Amino acid sequence: MAQEQYTEDNIRSLDWKEHIRLRPGMYIGKLGDGSSPDDGIYILLKEVIDNSIDEFVMGAGKTIEIRIKDKEVKVRDYGRGIPLGKVVDVVSKMNTGGKYDSRAFKKAVGLNGVGTKAVNALSSYFKVESIRDNQLKYAEFSIGELQTDSEIEETTKRKGTKVSFIPDEKIFKKYKYRNEYIIKMLKNYVYLNPGLTIDFNGEKYFSENGLKDLLNENIPDEDKLYPIIHLKGEDIEIAITHSKTQYSEEYHSFVNGQHTTQGGTHQAAYRESLVKTIREFFGKNYEASDIRKSIVTAIAIKVMEPIFESQTKTKLGSTDMGGELPTVRSYINDFVKTYLDNFLHKNPNVAEAIQRKIVQAERERKDLKGIRKLARDRAKKANLHNKKLRDCRVHLGDMKKERRLESTLFITEGDSASGSITKSRDVNTQAVFSLRGKPLNCYGMSKKVVYENEEFNLLQAALNIEEGTEDLRYNNIVIATDADVDGMHIRLLLLTFFLQFFPEVIKEGHMFILQTPLFRVRNKKETIYCYSEEERVSAIEKLKPKPEITRFKGLGEISPDEFKHFIGNDIRLDPVMLDKTVSIEDLLSFYMGKNTPDRQEFIINNLKVELDEIVE
Repeated sequence: MAQEQYTEDNIRSLDWKEHIRLRPGMYIGKLGDGSSPDDGIYILLKEVIDNSIDEFVMGAGKTIEIRIKDKEVKVRDYGRGIPLGKVVDVVSKMNTGGKYDSRAFKKAVGLNGVGTKAVNALSSYFKVESIRDNQLKYAEFSIGELQTDSEIEETTKRKGTKVSFIPDEKIFKKYKYRNEYIIKMLKNYVYLNPGLTIDFNGEKYFSENGLKDLLNENIPDEDKLYPIIHLKGEDIEIAITHSKTQYSEEYHSFVNGQHTTQGGTHQAAYRESLVKTIREFFGKNYEASDIRKSIVTAIAIKVMEPIFESQTKTKLGSTDMGGELPTVRSYINDFVKTYLDNFLHKNPNVAEAIQRKIVQAERERKDLKGIRKLARDRAKKANLHNKKLRDCRVHLGDMKKERRLESTLFITEGDSASGSITKSRDVNTQAVFSLRGKPLNCYGMSKKVVYENEEFNLLQAALNIEEGTEDLRYNNIVIATDADVDGMHIRLLLLTFFLQFFPEVIKEGHMFILQTPLFRVRNKKETIYCYSEEERVSAIEKLKPKPEITRFKGLGEISPDEFKHFIGNDIRLDPVMLDKTVSIEDLLSFYMGKNTPDRQEFIINNLKVELDEIVE
């Protein structure tokens, strides 16, 4: 076998934009089509907004305007504006930016000067405008290449910076911005920056009460065990309550305005300090899990020059607050110990409610102790023999960090469907969990059923969500069932399971429904897969005169060779989202509770609407 030649011709040097386009995952995480909140198109938006937020934090500009139309994004702030002589450099030269000078930017989100360069390199069109001292300068780029470098001109416009861009469809294929994800991001920004107004497509977002408003947004009043505890310090803010119905812990953590969805050193320290303070306040060595059970809380800290574990900044790695300040752990511990302890002494009713919740959790844990051990042993044995779970390689070695955001678990029903997905999946990032028949309707049941029911117990073990989502093994959980009545029923039963026991999986944007084609329309030259009746009609018209039409009745009928397209680059996922105006208890009661006249009327009315649409 001939050896490959390794010469000087094999050595290449990439310029800044080539490297970003060749390895976009290093800069913006996964690419995606916009169906997931951590897809690259939202990271591009966030990188631009972060610069405007840093201006607000430095006391410059109280309004940020964002417009998204026909895939073009525009972000306008009224901050200090980029120094006009550096407008081109700060968006096109690596290791260039104001964040390196701590006098100009203190406790900023972006410190490495990479964000807007990544947006520039990954956009088919990119324009930056800066206005300061009644002068304006702009520059236009295409995939990072400078197209226009304007002269400085006089202007009467208000000072600030405006960035416009269109993500490159060669990188982000068939993408679509979802307003729900953008609005959630923008609300987090205003919660963390009281006094800031963000105007998104004419809708304004503003917060007066910071993290207290965030918790009020995420937990209905009727589900709060006690009024929100809201405590603030110079570089720290926390808000705390307990849910009456939720089983697991729910954390919203932030560093310098960045939503650290994967937690980090600050979240770990906060969880530890809550336990320590509660134990000392009551003088009892309660179990940590009993103290934190059902907690819904948020923490935001500000750190000098934070160190994150990736460019997307979803997990804090810093151990120090910066400067002369103590470690992150001791700073948070001291704050919680002082402020939360004082609050509980001044509010005995809240303290009593928390203690009752802890005692209740302790009782429930002891009741489940025996069955939990049996269930865990059963789960380990089942995983050992690989009966339910076909795992992926993302959990092995260095690949875990590199491709964790791409990790996906398909939950499917039946051997034929799981067989097709197993044979056609990407074994590096895609795993398959096979259900046997329909899951149990667990609405109204206690968590005991999670351990007693084999399907639920093994699913919980596969996802590693017994103690919450902090160590969730798969970033994307995809329900893959047939597009028939039975398949829809299985979807509802699985969603009931997650909403009842692990709602944070859905709240945090990890849950999706796999869309698979209903029809295949083809002739000798072309094959078109159709996901709806409308697409089928359109395909028939395109492939005249008489194409072959196949109706897929179930996932098991789709060959592995075909299936690899539907779970590969052409995957279509519908995110499962919660309507914040409806409580989970009311939602489950209506759809999964006893058959009521209201539900019967709802089904009849919606069936009538669908029939009317078919007739039309």
